[in-house]
Parts: sequence; structure tokens; C-alpha cells
Amino acid sequence: MAEKQKSTEKKTQKEAKTSDLEEQLATTEENLALEKERYLRLFAEFENFKKRNAKERVELFKTANQEAVLAMIPVLDDFDRAMSQIPEEKAPEMEGFTLIAQKFKEILQQQGLKNCSPEPGALFDAELHEAITQIPAQEEGQKGTVVDIIEQGYQLGDRIIRYPKVVVAQ
Repeated sequence: MAEKQKSTEKKTQKEAKTSDLEEQLATTEENLALEKERYLRLFAEFENFKKRNAKERVELFKTANQEAVLAMIPVLDDFDRAMSQIPEEKAPEMEGFTLIAQKFKEILQQQGLKNCSPEPGALFDAELHEAITQIPAQEEGQKGTVVDIIEQGYQLGDRIIRYPKVVVAQ
């Protein structure tokens, strides 16, 4: 009988050890699952960081010359104003000036500068245009349209760096 009791105690001890080991295994498996999930989240976060960083780097290269181009826009405006003041009869004499103005515009276009001004009669969009003043509309269909452009707007790449200043009919 003592042997049966000892074998029962050994079985109980083995069962206790087995249940402890099973609990440890379950805990370890849970920890492993948590660590795997954490690893996957960190990996995904790192991948997103790499993509975001690459996108920012590309954007930086695209707009690296933004300050220089912004500084040249007033000169471009001056060229446009001067070109509009040249009378027809003086045009042949001003051909050199015209060529310089065209070359200047071409250089800025090569740097990614685009004119983003609306045509007169286009609908006013507050996100794309800056309204300087409003005037009464002469016709009902003119309400909410651009009547005149006071200052040209420009964008560098996909980014507007100067909004066009316009007069809007109300």
C-alpha cells in the first residue's frame, strides 16, 4: 500500500510538474505571439518611416530652389510690366530686351516654375486665388468669376508658391 501511495504521489508530482510546464509553455507562447506582433508593428512603422523619409527627400529636392525662384518672381513681374509698356512701333528696337525676358522665363520654367493664374471669366476658387477686391457684376452670369488679374500666381512643382491676386465680380 505504501508503494501505491508513493506511485500516486509521483503521479501527482508529475502531473503538477506537467501542468506547471504547460502553464510556462502557454505563457511563453503568449509572450512569443506578443513579441511577434510587436516586431511586425515596428517593422511596418519602420517601412512607413523609410517611405515618408524618401518622399520628403524627393520633395526637398523638388523645392530646394524655392527661395531662389521666389526671389526672382518680382523680376519676372517687372519684365512682364515692361513688355506690356513697349509700343508696337518700338518693338523691333526692343528685340534684345524681349529675348532676355523670354530667356529668363524659360530658365524659371526649367526650374519647375509654372504660371497658375486663371483666365478672366474663370470661376473664383478661394483655395487657388486671392481676392483683392470685388466689383459689381455687369451681367448675372459673371457673379463669382474672375474679372481681372492684378498679380500673376506661380507654382513650383505641385506647390503654389504665390497665389494669383484677382478682382472678383459679385
